[in-house]
Amino acid sequence: MSEYTINVSWDKTASVWYAVCDDIPIALESGSFDALVERVKTATPELLEINGKPPECILNFVTNRKMRLRGGRLRTTR
Repeated sequence: MSEYTINVSWDKTASVWYAVCDDIPIALESGSFDALVERVKTATPELLEINGKPPECILNFVTNRKMRLRGGRLRTTR
């Protein structure tokens, strides 16, 4: 079974999450992380079939979230 890494990032300017994987290929965006994961899960099987690949696969979502502590207060940065 094939495994694909979906790179997920936050676009601060557009205020959206976006997901990219050149191996599927896929590039999608959404206002929330959970909604983006659902969009990727829905679109991936069809895109794989269109590209002659088996639709059964493992999706590995990779993202990075930084947190900064300032004066004992937690601050989340995306």
